[in-house]
Amino acid sequence: MYVLALNCGSSSLKYQVFDADTKTVVVGGNVEKIGLTDSFLTQKYPDGTKQKKVVSMQNHDEALNNVLMMLREASIDLNEIKGVGHRVVMGGDKFASSVEITDEVIKTIDKLSPLAPLHNPPALRGIMTAQQLLPNAKQVAVFDTAFHQTMPDYSYRYAVPMAWYTELGVRRYGFHGTSHLYVSKRAAKMLGKDAKDCNFITMHIGSGASATAIRNGVSVDTSLGMTPLSGLTMGTRPGDLDPGVVLYVMEQLQLTPAQMQTHLSKDSGLKGITECFVDRRDVEENKSTNDLCRLAIDTEVHNVKKYIGAYMAELGHVDAIIFTAGVGENDEFLREKFCTGLEELGIKLDVEKNAKSLARLGVDETEISTPDSKVKVFMIPTNEELVIVEDTLAIMNGTYNPNHLEMDYSFAK
Repeated sequence: MYVLALNCGSSSLKYQVFDADTKTVVVGGNVEKIGLTDSFLTQKYPDGTKQKKVVSMQNHDEALNNVLMMLREASIDLNEIKGVGHRVVMGGDKFASSVEITDEVIKTIDKLSPLAPLHNPPALRGIMTAQQLLPNAKQVAVFDTAFHQTMPDYSYRYAVPMAWYTELGVRRYGFHGTSHLYVSKRAAKMLGKDAKDCNFITMHIGSGASATAIRNGVSVDTSLGMTPLSGLTMGTRPGDLDPGVVLYVMEQLQLTPAQMQTHLSKDSGLKGITECFVDRRDVEENKSTNDLCRLAIDTEVHNVKKYIGAYMAELGHVDAIIFTAGVGENDEFLREKFCTGLEELGIKLDVEKNAKSLARLGVDETEISTPDSKVKVFMIPTNEELVIVEDTLAIMNGTYNPNHLEMDYSFAK
């Protein structure tokens, strides 16, 4: 029996097929440039081999059709796909856990689309397409926002008119929840403690980035807000920004909300500062010859340190800081910059361990702090798909517990 994990973006579709018994990946891949004539599908196998197919895919229906054809070619019996777990970015305050998808759930995800216009609509298209093409599989929604529904009201509320909150849903929701959940469970395991006895600061740093304060195993604060634009400096998103800037620029340049959305989502962050680079590797490569690249690095480091300091103050006691996602797992230069100067806070990085601890070189989760560091520092490769699969399987089997502290996750054992 197989479980399919699906992650539908605005012009992409990522997928992994897991063996339900071993919870290991059988095959996976991604579709890119959906809607364009040069769209393509890359299928990846556990032995490292890849298979590429270039074909015009104008929508997610065509993309998933092509994925299923490729799975057949890989000898996957589609009748054995008994569950499909869908990553849904925005669940608002309506979903505090993963749920089986029903007509009512679909309606609610659709109603929440204005809060995540770039993410929820493609997720809905993926859900409806999967229902049609895999009618015998149980469909499950796993929400990025669910992990953060434990935040107290003083953490998720904004100091804005009450009607904005009650009528428009204006509040902090947070994202990357499955990643923060996974790495916090693994960190507790590395410490030999129960998750409910741990305080962590988890740093999910990729093209998108977020920091989360975890007290007694649950999220109590996070840097991303009502949308995925706030908090840390990101590849194309600004992070924290005075809202007056948005109003001023819209007025001066006569921008529509849609145009401003594009600037904030696609033209800001590292790209906005450097005027050309989104990828940290490019920024770092040019830091000595391009002062804008130096500025971008210093800005990102400055903001990461601010959040670490703020969350240490909020938590009081911190067992470990965890770096994950593309940059967090693979950029030893930035990890060192993030931790340098925090020694008085009890954070001491082992520079040699840090330099060798790169997920792209096959290094698994590891401690990168010195033995005498009061606060441990870990590099833990995230596995959001495994969370999706285990939630889906548990809902299929009737063993799912919406309280993740009591959920029987294999990776928490």
